[in-house]
Amino acid sequence: MTQTSQASLHAFLDDMREILGESWVNIASETIDRYGETTLPGPDIPPGAVLYPGSVEDTQRIVEAANRHRVALYPISNGNNIGLGSRAPVNTGQVVVDLGRRMNRILDINEQTGVAVIEPGVTYRQLADELERLGGRFIPDVTSGPPEGSVLGNALDKGAGYTPYADHLGMTCGLEIVLGSGTVIRTGDASLANATHPHMSKYTYGPHLDGLFAQSNFGVVTRAGIWLMPRPPAIRFFGFSFEDDDAIGPIIDAIRPIKLSNFVPTMMRVSNDLWMAISEEPYPGYREGAGALPDEARKALRQRHGVGAWTVSGAFYGASMSALQPQIDRIRSHMERLPGARYIDHDAVEGHPPLQAALDAYSGKPGFSELRQLAWRPGGGLAAFTPGVPMQREIVETSSRMSRQVLNERGLDYVKMFVCGPRFARGLHHLIWNRAVPTEDSAADDAYRTLVTRYAQMGMQSGRAPLRYQELHWSILEPGVRETCNALKSVLDPNHVIAPGRYGIG
Repeated sequence: MTQTSQASLHAFLDDMREILGESWVNIASETIDRYGETTLPGPDIPPGAVLYPGSVEDTQRIVEAANRHRVALYPISNGNNIGLGSRAPVNTGQVVVDLGRRMNRILDINEQTGVAVIEPGVTYRQLADELERLGGRFIPDVTSGPPEGSVLGNALDKGAGYTPYADHLGMTCGLEIVLGSGTVIRTGDASLANATHPHMSKYTYGPHLDGLFAQSNFGVVTRAGIWLMPRPPAIRFFGFSFEDDDAIGPIIDAIRPIKLSNFVPTMMRVSNDLWMAISEEPYPGYREGAGALPDEARKALRQRHGVGAWTVSGAFYGASMSALQPQIDRIRSHMERLPGARYIDHDAVEGHPPLQAALDAYSGKPGFSELRQLAWRPGGGLAAFTPGVPMQREIVETSSRMSRQVLNERGLDYVKMFVCGPRFARGLHHLIWNRAVPTEDSAADDAYRTLVTRYAQMGMQSGRAPLRYQELHWSILEPGVRETCNALKSVLDPNHVIAPGRYGIG
């Protein structure tokens, strides 16, 4: 789709005022500015208008009108995708459809089967609070992001957490979608008109369509079933710290077998010193052009906050804290074979915010701790680079050294957490800089692009992508994949009205 003309936009918004009501169509300059804000390099990306649907029927009528007027839409859930684009559209002038403002209901919680049915605006805090109100039999799997982030939005962007239910897309079942054509479909058992259990079985008759609507722009998801984790009677944290930057290789070698066997049920977090500490204080003596924090200052920072160059954490679930002691003994025996390993007991978490953030993640409690990393430097620059790295020592060591070098050479700090599963780790990089300083902004842009290129040369792709770099990530995929996605776009959204350009598609 070419850029929407002003005449088409005005005619479309006239229709929207009639369909939604005047109060749910917003073109105020302060609203446009707010929705265009990002934490990414470069200028903000203002939308043409903001709409607030209240139902799937409203959403369908918005899409139908967009097709009539050839207006590009950009659906969001809550717009709290910090470090990836926030509320902003992928291209200036697209009309943001903010589903989270009014479509924020928990429609059902089945405590027999552990299924919640939710709309896009339901937040991690909202879901956790409601589960607690019902007696706390279940917990959500949460992210490192804001408690006001969308549960459904994160799942559709292939976000993940830390408990055995960490695969958020995998824990959805039965989607309701308004296609770009305006047709409403429901997937899985929900595709049966009189379905009595639409959110219990993912793999029912016919093709599995759900994955088409993750990281795509083929339609607008308006509700979903989410599988919930039963709350364990006891959750026991364990951790290990290491003072050597080069300990990461042996750490990965040690974690891989215990995750392959699923001895540790949680994902295992391997956080570097800055990931753990910068949420607790700003860059010491920051000034423009300060560059990456020197090694001596890094050592002083981790001494102040009681963290290592690398801190490993995980948790066990069981009947009681004492019943979990054998697992603690086994993990200690395994990890303490590594040189320099220092055990961190569950009781050490109290009064230690970085460790508490990890325990909260394993316990299904949303928190703000890691968002405070934004205050490390003034100016509010944050971009998340999230490559998937095989759980192989040589690859992890090489990529870790390369990431540190790329960032440090551009005056940025190496802020990193590996979230380790059995075969690969999510390598979460947080690029943090002062957006108000042009040289830092351009350095951050160059660093991100260089990281994408270097990891691709090593055969690794990112799991998610900030708006500014989606076209870059798209460009390095095989042509057949791109051709297939564009063909699907033309079938499911023939006029390309749903977020053209999102994730590089259409």
